[in-house]
Amino acid sequence: MQDLKITIIQSDLHWEDTEANLAMFEEKIWQIGSTTDVIVLPEMFTTGFTMNAHKLAEHMNMRTFKWMKQMADQTGALILGSYIVTVHDRYYNRLLWMEPGGNFKTYDKRHLFRMSNEHKTYSSGESMLVATWKGWRICPLVCYDLRFPVWSRNKWDHTAKRLSYDVLIYVANWPMARGEAWNTLLRARAIENLSYVVGVNRIGQDGNDIEYNGNSSIISPKGEVIFINEGTETSRTIELSANSLEAFRDRFPAYLDADDFNIEFEEFEESDKLLD
Repeated sequence: MQDLKITIIQSDLHWEDTEANLAMFEEKIWQIGSTTDVIVLPEMFTTGFTMNAHKLAEHMNMRTFKWMKQMADQTGALILGSYIVTVHDRYYNRLLWMEPGGNFKTYDKRHLFRMSNEHKTYSSGESMLVATWKGWRICPLVCYDLRFPVWSRNKWDHTAKRLSYDVLIYVANWPMARGEAWNTLLRARAIENLSYVVGVNRIGQDGNDIEYNGNSSIISPKGEVIFINEGTETSRTIELSANSLEAFRDRFPAYLDADDFNIEFEEFEESDKLLD
């Protein structure tokens, strides 16, 4: 692997205004000013964390999808961020992985935040996404997923002789009231998974008067805070060291002593997961 440049964009959001948010993030992306490999946007970056899915949801291949493709093509970077998608009369908080050239993948948020009744509006995802970009294996997850370490466990593949992923990325709308949990759990996920962890959160106040103070962070596999920003809009590019990651894993292979387990799901109809 070569070193990987990741750009995180921490921003306030225009409440339930897709066009305004896309215009804002387009400007912020063009202000990055240097080449980068990955650009990470917050959870529900087109609307804020809203339950008005019936009004704001998009079909796949529509406005936000096309915008992310355009941004990926123009920057040459992988773009990650979640927004509201409708498929077969269901709503998903869907993270879109968009590469230059239009190759894309999706991850539907697995853990829905019941304290805001997200589970009553959106359908839960049934599978993880781990994909490769620039030689790095990346696992993107969404906000509340951070509280569930079993879901993000970095397993050792005995056949391939490698861990599942090298970078764990969380996109979020994580309120300021629970900021200590955010900071603590990001470090914990890095330590237990011997992986870089990237957390991209928003700032400002949403339409429900909930305050956000960001604390977007990049954490080393040792649990060290490489970067953190609280309370202000920021766009920062950090280069992740492949040699440092591999050297630490060689010196401290705790993953070889991890417990084996499998996650079982309730039955669901495969047709429900198809794209429109």
